[in-house]
Amino acid sequence: MSKESTTSGQYPSKSINIIVPFAAGGGMDLLARTLEKSSQKYLGQPLVIVNIAGGGGTLGMNEMVAAEPNGYTIGAVGTSTILQSLYGETRYHYPTALEPIVQVVSAPKVIAVLADRPWNNLSDLVNYAKEHPGQIKFGHAGLGTATHVVGEMLNKEAGIKLAQVPFKGDSEALTALLGGHIQILSGNPAALKEHVQSGTVKILGVAEEKRMTIHGFENVPTFKEQGINVSFNFSNGIVAPKGIPAAEKAKLVAGLKKMINDPEFKKVMMDIGMEVEYLGPDEFNDRWAEDNVKWTKIVKETGIADIIRAQKK
Repeated sequence: MSKESTTSGQYPSKSINIIVPFAAGGGMDLLARTLEKSSQKYLGQPLVIVNIAGGGGTLGMNEMVAAEPNGYTIGAVGTSTILQSLYGETRYHYPTALEPIVQVVSAPKVIAVLADRPWNNLSDLVNYAKEHPGQIKFGHAGLGTATHVVGEMLNKEAGIKLAQVPFKGDSEALTALLGGHIQILSGNPAALKEHVQSGTVKILGVAEEKRMTIHGFENVPTFKEQGINVSFNFSNGIVAPKGIPAAEKAKLVAGLKKMINDPEFKKVMMDIGMEVEYLGPDEFNDRWAEDNVKWTKIVKETGIADIIRAQKK
């Protein structure tokens, strides 16, 4: 329940911190920095990006939950917010300790490799992995994140054993891929797009029900098209600490909606590899609850939760 506001007439009267629970340069960070550009216009105050990386996003999410619910600290989150509470004890149960404000974009996950690798599709990769067990490493944004789950699901559904290597966000994992320290990246199009355009990285598959509409990624086949039964519907959005006053929340929602629907924001999101999919607080809350049920079922029934729980020890 939102608290009654005592300061809503002046809100916001100062800058608003937006916590990004991953390192700078990744998909979620790029989303927050794009919102930042129009915050003065639509909210009347600047957004200040605060990157708190580590723990698969839990360190930053802990800061979100613990912040004063006065509208001056919000956070950018994704499916990882729901996932982390499924792997054992976390400081908070994030799906109930954070309050959904707006969903911003859909955030498909892809499997990427360097362009000079001999694999041109997932079948090539799977066949190689079966012939060279334990020799291929896949990097991701952190233990238990959505990108980690996609890699583990690929392992399970394809019957292979790719060794996982966690990082503190998409950008760190991408650096490792470009440096040849890992052979595969489970990541986000936003962090990969310029390298795909330059021809240094190629995408082998997208873990969604349908192909992406993002320019430069339209021809990437889904996992299912390639005979691997892995499909998710990821999204990123904005949350606040539980108990944010109703008036402050309403002003945040109104300002964020204008920012997200701004044609320039939509263009930038498409250019960097994200598709705007706005949902208001009620719809985002419903999806939040549905995703919590869905993801709990997936990671438990597939045994992925047990695998990740063991890796975290």
